Formats: sequence, C-alpha cells, structure tokens
Amino acid sequence: MPRSTSPNPVTTEPEESIEHRIRTLLDQMTLGEKIGQLNQLQGTDGPASDELIREVRAGRVGSLLNQVDVSTLDELQRIAVEESRLGIPLLVGRDVIHGFRTILPIPLGQAATWDPDLVEAGARMAAREATSHGIRWTFAPMVDIGRDPRWGRVAECLGEDPHLASELAVAMVRGFQGRELGAPDSMAACAKHFAGYGASEAGRDYNTTNIPERELRSVHLPPFRAAVDAGVCTLMASFSDLDGIPASANRFLMTTILREEWGFDGFVVSDWESIPQLCVHGLCEDGREAALAAALAGIDMDMVGRLYEQHLSTLVADGALDEAQIDLMVSRVLRVKFRLGLFEQPYTDPSRRLATPPASHRDLAYQAAVRSAVLLKNEGELLPLAPDRFRKVAVLGPLAAEATEQLGTWIFDADPSLSVTPLEAIRELVEGEAGDGSRGEVRHVRVLETGRSRSQSEFGDAVDAARWADVALLFLGEESVLSGEAHCRADISLPGAQEALLRAVRGTGTPVVLVVLAGRPLALESVLDQVGALIMAWHPGTMAGPAIADLLFGHASPSGRLPMTLPRVTGQIPIYYAHRNTGRPPTPDSFVHIDDLPRGASQLSTGLTSYHLDTHYTPLFPFGFGLTYTSFRYRDLAVRPTETTPDGSVRVSAVVENTGTRPGIEVVQLYVRDPVASVTRPVRELKGFRRVALEPGESRAVDFELSAHSLAFPGRDMNQVVEPGRFDVWVGGSAEASLGGSFTIVDRA
Repeated sequence: MPRSTSPNPVTTEPEESIEHRIRTLLDQMTLGEKIGQLNQLQGTDGPASDELIREVRAGRVGSLLNQVDVSTLDELQRIAVEESRLGIPLLVGRDVIHGFRTILPIPLGQAATWDPDLVEAGARMAAREATSHGIRWTFAPMVDIGRDPRWGRVAECLGEDPHLASELAVAMVRGFQGRELGAPDSMAACAKHFAGYGASEAGRDYNTTNIPERELRSVHLPPFRAAVDAGVCTLMASFSDLDGIPASANRFLMTTILREEWGFDGFVVSDWESIPQLCVHGLCEDGREAALAAALAGIDMDMVGRLYEQHLSTLVADGALDEAQIDLMVSRVLRVKFRLGLFEQPYTDPSRRLATPPASHRDLAYQAAVRSAVLLKNEGELLPLAPDRFRKVAVLGPLAAEATEQLGTWIFDADPSLSVTPLEAIRELVEGEAGDGSRGEVRHVRVLETGRSRSQSEFGDAVDAARWADVALLFLGEESVLSGEAHCRADISLPGAQEALLRAVRGTGTPVVLVVLAGRPLALESVLDQVGALIMAWHPGTMAGPAIADLLFGHASPSGRLPMTLPRVTGQIPIYYAHRNTGRPPTPDSFVHIDDLPRGASQLSTGLTSYHLDTHYTPLFPFGFGLTYTSFRYRDLAVRPTETTPDGSVRVSAVVENTGTRPGIEVVQLYVRDPVASVTRPVRELKGFRRVALEPGESRAVDFELSAHSLAFPGRDMNQVVEPGRFDVWVGGSAEASLGGSFTIVDRA
C-alpha cells in the first residue's frame, strides 16, 4: 500500500463487509501472524529499536503503546503496511485519560460537573489532540466505582454511584470515538478495569476484591454495560482478582457476562503484564499455564507480557488450545482496526498536527475547571470576594504556583507551559496590568517546599502576610504524585504540616479561604472550623488558575457537586450514600459520642446501633452536595401516575426556585428507594439529574421520567427483576434530599 498523507474519508463500512474482510484475512494468515495480532509491545520515546522494527516487519506485533514520536510511528506503520507480508496496520495506544496536551480536570473532577455534554466535549478535544500525534486508541474511560478514597485511582474514576458513572462513561465513549470511528480525529475508547477493581481491600492498589455477585451486578458492572451499549471498542481487564480468580483468567467476566450476556464484539486487552502476574497471584504454575488461562477466559491481547507470543503456538500444537479460539481472538482485534479505518488510512495526516492547541481547547479546559469546583462552605457569604473590600490578598501554600501539580495524575503528554496557575490569575485580577498596587496587591508565600513537608520554619512569613492581608487564600491538598496508580494513602487528611499552617494563619484573625487541590476526597473535619470558605477544586488541569480566580472573585459561580461522599475522618471509610439499612441503623436518638460517655457507663448505654463511637455516623458532606452563590428551594413534588406496572413508568416532577440574589445553577437530583424487596436494597439510589440555570426569583418545574425497568435488580436467582410494591422518591440538591413522595408498582398479570 503506498504511503498517503490525504485525510481519511469519513465512511461507514457495512458490518457485513468488515466481517467478510476479517474472514478473508484470517484465511491468509499463518498461526504466527495471528498470534502477532494479539501481541502488544511497549514503544520508545525516540527512534524504534532494530528489534522492534524486525518484529513489526515479521508481522509479530499487533499493537504498540507509549510510542508518541510521530515520525517514528509513521515509519513503523509504513513497515507494517508496506513491508510485512499481509500489510496489517498497527493499532497505537496511549493513556489519554483527561487530556493530551491541554489537560482537563482529573476524571473525578469531571464527574463533579455532573455535566455529560461537557465531559463528552472534553473527550472529543482530547481525541483531536491525541490523534493528530498518531494515537488512535486510548485506555479510557476508567469506569470503576470508587467508594474508598484511600485508593489512589479514585482520581481516574467517575465517582461512587453507578448511575452517574454510567452517564459519564457513555459521554466519554462518545467523545473519544466521535460520530464516525473511521474519521481521522476519532480514537477507540477502552472501558477499564473489568471488573470490580475499585473494591480493592483497604484501598490498596492491585489488591484482592471480594465482591458478592449481586453487588458486582448492581454496583460495579452497570457503567461497563453502559459503555458497551454505547459502542465502546475495547475493554481492559483488571489487575485484581475476583472471588479468588484474577480478572485476566476470569471466564465468568470475560466470556459469560461480557460476550454471552452483553454481546460485546470488540476486544479485551490485559492490563500491563497482568497475564504473567497470574503466576504471582498463585493461580498458574508458569507462563504457559498463564497464557492458556487468559486465552480461554477471553483476554484477546497481551499487554507487554509477551506470553501469548511465547506460548500460544505450542499450546495449539499440543492440542491444549484450539486454533479456532485464536481465530476468534484475532477477529476481534481486526474488527476494531477495520472500524477505525486503519487499513484505508494508517498514517498521520500532517495537516492535522496540533503543535499548539487552539484557544478553543483552553476555553473548554477553563469551563471544565470552573464547573468541577465544589463550594463546600461559605460562612457569612465570604465568597465571592468583593474587590473593593479585599484589596490586599495573601496567597499562601505549596500548590498556588505549581504549573505541573495542578494537572494531576496520568498526564504524560501534557505541556505545563500552557498551565496558568492560581497565583498568576489572582495577581492579574487583583493587581491588573499595571501591577503597581493602585488597584490591589498580592503577597505570595510558598511556606512549605512540598505538600508533604513538615518544617514550620517559614510559618512566620505566612503569618505576617496573613496579618497584612484583607483575606488569606490557602492552596493546600495533595501534589499529583500522591494519587493515581499505586499511590494509595492510609490517612487521607491534609499531609505534612498543612493543618498546622492553616491553624497558624487562622490565628491572625484574617478571613481564610481554603482551596483544596487533590486527587481524592480528603478528610477535612478537623480543619473545617478554621476556614470561612472551602472549595474542593480537585486537580483542575491547564486552566486551574483562571477558573479558581474567577470563582473566588465572582466572575464565575460554583456549580460542582460531589461525585463521592466526603468522610469526616479516614476511619469512616467506606462511607457512601447508597448503603443498605442494616437491622440496627443509627438515629439521632441512639447516637452517643465517646466523649459523652459517663464514667462507668454500661454496655447498653450507646444505643446498640451501627456507628463508630469516636465520630458521627454521617459524612462531613454527602454525595451530590455543593453550594452556590445563591440559594434554592424545592416544592410541589408530584408523581404521576401513582401506580404503574413492571413495564410502565412514572413521571416525577418538582419545582425548584432560586431564592437568592444571584444567578445560579442547581443540580436537581432524583433518588429512589425500594423499601421492601426479596433482597435488601440501598437506602437511596440516584436515578436522574439535571443541571438547571435560574435567575434570581426564577422557578422551574423539573421533570423526570422514571421507568419501572430502571428499578430492576438482581433477585435471589441473579436474574434481573422488577418487584411489585411501594417505591419512595425524593427530589433535591444532594443524597439528603427531603422533598419526597411515593408510587406503587402493581403486577396485573
């Protein structure tokens, strides 16, 4: 095939044609060439090695990852297409998690926007940048449910709730893959990590997951099913085991559920060397056993483990593995390559190269950063800061001027020179272009070398700056290295001397605003009373500075809502809103704190309900919570009809009113409970949400259609069932919504 630089035509090849081409190609392939398509190798930052060139020329490589030099990629692709026997193009993958050059908020921050359209636009932006550099496959979205913020990878997840995660997973798949997979700016998405990885014990990465099948199907699988239904091209297996069977050898996951129940026809890639790790788990004796176990389970591509390359051919020769299984695996890989149009246009179009991302990408990153920030406290309406009242501003802390740290985890291709830091943006707002102090003045003290530093040697300078200032803005939290893969924490309070710094600054009497930049929810109860206002900004990405500055000074209004519950202390974990009730749920009347126990208290004096003695049973802030610069009131809940059938639906509506003096965006949330069922159900489940913009005094009826089918759950036999009975509903601004009603499902059969 001659080398071409013309744009790839946007065409939709009929599936029948693709299947015919797959079959024709398989008939021509040797066993070695088939196995080559299942082999993914690690690339290099620079020129390809002679060994890699030989492997590609021989047809022994189906995919590359982490090769980002465009000229090298095109040369390797040329060798695959023009010099290998059958000319099968390479599929090039890369971790494009929340941006490529222009970085969006971490996925958990994007989940805080509760805005699927914005999330889809962000993934589309990332796809445009990455594909212009030759990347046609991203290992995203990560749709693991995260209910333990000690786990470093909650930064990559979409929160604790299956409904919210499913909606945003679909948005990301659509954004990455575009309207037409064959378009040159579309890339194959990869839903990961299949499945249950977010339930790793103690929040330790790669750890065991013990998940009952009912919880697996109710909580952890729905976002994957949503991604599959949205047409996601690939899935990645989890590192962890599930009930004693590692995901990379788990036929129940990879074949029974994914293929037979859901009808998925793309391919599954292992995680990094997770097939060789079957031996470390203790499931397999050696590499040969591991390769066989993974292939029989339904793992189609071996990510850099090279066990398929080493063992599949002898397994076929020995009769342990039927070549028909390999044909099935190869067909899945080829199907994705055909759908991506790689056979028609394998090369990178130089006219699409985005050496510098356009201004529109920075604008989108700004919007995402603004909408991801969650205002958690605003005592006395301290925010937004009035410029005429707060002319002298102290900017304190180790994260105020860190162009790289604000980008968060998994940003290998980011350009920190594009970052605008909070310090830069605040100076521009307060001091203006002149910067002579006539408009306002900013003093910056880093105080701590890193967020982990314990030295208090510069506290004096910070205290002096706070005494001088009208307001102290503290930028605390976590550096990006404290979250992400293998970066788990046993204690999720503010690290190092940050809490001591906050208390020292608070001691000056100057109003304190705390902006937390972090890759996870933090336990902040011990410092909440030290601040007048608190913003959870996550790691907001390239445009963190302008977004945060505009929020602080009222040029933008906060609209983010928590996608994960914020605990009071680490010891409350796991704490999430959709828990089951237990037989002895705690109540305000039954709760007795350890400090209130009298001397000689009896064993029966604590109410005998389910809570910790040394902290409250409620979270610090619930799922779905977030303040704005105005206030909202809910009224007039209506459920129509009040009775429906298992194949019917009801409409739930409520009026939301802006009762404040500023415009604002409310995230209206619908929750449901099935109070009596054949298996115990959560106390509440999110079933719908809307972002609603309202002017002061404006009210609007918000309407949800709730199908009875959406209330189905795995019954005692694990089959999905909608059971007759009463259902409770609530509409409000968080999982603690109080405006409620009910309806009944009746079985008229």
